[in-house]
Amino acid sequence: MLRHYFIGIVILIGAILANLLASKIQCKSWYDLLQGLYQNKSYWNQITFKDAIWLIILYPLILGFIAYAGNYIYQKLF
Repeated sequence: MLRHYFIGIVILIGAILANLLASKIQCKSWYDLLQGLYQNKSYWNQITFKDAIWLIILYPLILGFIAYAGNYIYQKLF
């Protein structure tokens, strides 16, 4: 259980950093997408190709790598 908690904390910190990166490179985060769709159904027209690549490919890859790194760090520590 401690392993899952540790990896979850690492993923949370990584997700926060990834969202900061998204704002730096001017891409929409999942929060921006869902908030925009809630407010306006035509929000899909504002999603660029760069936003789609970030949300569908890069963001999940980053979080997956962070989960792998968190597991690796846990194994080395404990």
